[in-house]
Amino acid sequence: MFAPRVQNTRLAILLMVLATVFIAATTLLAKAIGTGRFGPPLHALQVSHGRFLFAFLAIGFAAAALRLGLESPRWKVHALRSLFGWAGVSLMFAAAAFIPLSDATAISFLNPVFAMLLAIPILGETVGRIRWSAAVIALAGAMILLRPGPETFQPAALLALGAAVMLGAEVISIKFLSGREGPFQILLINNGFGLCIATLAVLPVWTPPTAAQWAALAAIGLAMLTAQICFVNAMARADASLVAPFSYGTLVFATLYDFAVFGVVPDAVSWLGAAIIVAGAALLAWRESRRRHGAPENAASGPP
Repeated sequence: MFAPRVQNTRLAILLMVLATVFIAATTLLAKAIGTGRFGPPLHALQVSHGRFLFAFLAIGFAAAALRLGLESPRWKVHALRSLFGWAGVSLMFAAAAFIPLSDATAISFLNPVFAMLLAIPILGETVGRIRWSAAVIALAGAMILLRPGPETFQPAALLALGAAVMLGAEVISIKFLSGREGPFQILLINNGFGLCIATLAVLPVWTPPTAAQWAALAAIGLAMLTAQICFVNAMARADASLVAPFSYGTLVFATLYDFAVFGVVPDAVSWLGAAIIVAGAALLAWRESRRRHGAPENAASGPP
C-alpha cells in the first residue's frame, strides 16, 4: 500500500498525476461546501475538520486491520507539522470559497519558496543567487494574482498566501521526519494530531451538516488521503526531480473543475500570475535537484 522500493518511472508519473487529480478535487469540494452548493455554507474550519476526521478514520482503520504499531515517533515534530498542515489546509479551503480555484492553487505553489526562506534561520541553510532568483520570480507572480489596486485587490487571496506560508513551514517539519520514520506512521500521526487540532478549532463554529455535506466532507478526507498515498508512492518509485514537475497538474485540474462546476474562466491576469509562479517554483525545484546531485549553488554551467 505504501512506498515500495521498486523503481518504476511510468507508474511514478501516473501516481503523481493521480495525486493532483485528488488534491484539486478537495479544493473543489471545499468551495462547493463553502458556497452553499450542498446546503447552508459551512465555515472553512468545519470543512478542514471533516478532511482530518475522515482521513484519520480511513488510515486508522487500515492501521488497526494491519496491526501496525508506532516506532519511536518524534512527537514534538509531528505536533508542529500537524499544526502547520491544519492551518495551511484551513486557509486554503477558506480562500477557495472566495477566489477562483486557479488563483488559490497557483498561490499555494509558493510553499517551497517559503520553505526555502524559513530554512535559512531554522536549518541554517545557505541560499545562492539561483534560488533567490526563483523566489523573487514566484513572489512576483503572487503579487500579480493579488491584484494590488484599489479596485482589483482580492483580500481573500491573502488567505491562499497564508496557506502557502503554513505549508512551507510544514515542509520544514517534514524534513526532520523524512528518512527517520516510515510514511505510513507519518500519515497516521499527522492525521491524528490534525484531527485533534481541527476538533478544538471547530467547536465555536460547528453547525450540523446536511447529509450531502457529510458526504462531501467524507469525500474530501478520502480524496486527500488518497492523494497523500499516491504522492508518497510516486516519490518512492522515481527521482523527485523527475516526478515533482507533474505536481503542477493540480493547477490544470483545479482550473478544469472550476470551469465545469462553477463556470469560472481564468482571466489574463490569472494566467500570467500563475505562469510566473509556476516558472519560479519550477526553477527552485530544478535547483534543489541539482543540489541533491552535488552541483554547487552558483555553478558556472548553465544560466544563473
